[in-house]
Amino acid sequence: MIPDILLACSEQLELTAALNDLLDLEAAPALAGHLRAFQQRAISGGLDGSVGTRLISAFNDRLTEKIIELTAQRHRLPSVAWCWLALGSEGRHEQTFVTDQDNGLIFNATSDQEAAALRELFLPFAQDVNRQLAACGFALCSGQIMAGNPEWCLSLDEWRGRFIDWVRRPDPAALLNASIFFDLRPLYGQFELGERLRTLLLSMTVATPSFQHLMAANALQAEVPLNFRGELALDEGEAIDLKKYGSRIFVDAARIFALTSGARGVNTSERLTEAGAAIGLQTAEIAALNAAFSHILRLRLGQQMNASAKGDAEGGGLKPAALHEMDRAILREALKQARRLQQRLKLNYSL
Repeated sequence: MIPDILLACSEQLELTAALNDLLDLEAAPALAGHLRAFQQRAISGGLDGSVGTRLISAFNDRLTEKIIELTAQRHRLPSVAWCWLALGSEGRHEQTFVTDQDNGLIFNATSDQEAAALRELFLPFAQDVNRQLAACGFALCSGQIMAGNPEWCLSLDEWRGRFIDWVRRPDPAALLNASIFFDLRPLYGQFELGERLRTLLLSMTVATPSFQHLMAANALQAEVPLNFRGELALDEGEAIDLKKYGSRIFVDAARIFALTSGARGVNTSERLTEAGAAIGLQTAEIAALNAAFSHILRLRLGQQMNASAKGDAEGGGLKPAALHEMDRAILREALKQARRLQQRLKLNYSL
């Protein structure tokens, strides 16, 4: 009998080849279904959370790239440099099974008038890409943070203006936008445009302590569900939102550390590793934080798969009482790391 790992590797190679050979947009939704089925089997086989979300994101990236490429062939695009931007969890390579679209488009323009004219040419293409992605299971963003929205189909100068406003005149909406747009990663097209925007962003955030302070204060709004004894502060049978009160705490803190130190990483673990020393974390502390983050991601993926098997797309949260003793202990220790991370935020930003 062929070992399971060899079968998985063989299937992964076949799916990668199918993605590379995809020539028909109408065939993309079926292929997306095969990809999700493979991802669920692979993660059920014991992948840790960080590896699992990277696997999901890598396949989603390649599928998105093919959809953009094939959709572009249906449109007459202007002959200027442009780039499709991945935002949020996609930008961080941390997508789970329950994800919607967060994307944008950046292009070169020499004036406001040219930017407005080019936007009208890019929008039908971007909206078509958004529809094609939705057909493949990537839900349209309820907040309309998509390249097909004129608000997020912008020239480099327009993006620069948005970022300057958010960093220098922050308000609650700016802090919310920062949690999505500041995780940007160029995905398709002229990557140099996206990288120029990231360089600009880091130069602003490093030089603006007031913005760092506000982001840190905002990140402390989610309280870790542990009591003073370090036990889960939940009633019997109560569920916990492992995104809001678990993984997001790591994501938010790592983003702040990266934007403060100028670290270019976008993935949460990379940010903790690259920025950790600069903000006072020891090597062992960084390793513990990354392990805790990965454990929470693993539990989230498992909870999503269990919910999907019951026909519940969203899941409604994870009930610790349903976990076996070892996973409950791991969850408890992982949340302790989240609380230590928030304590580090309080210390570093005098909160």
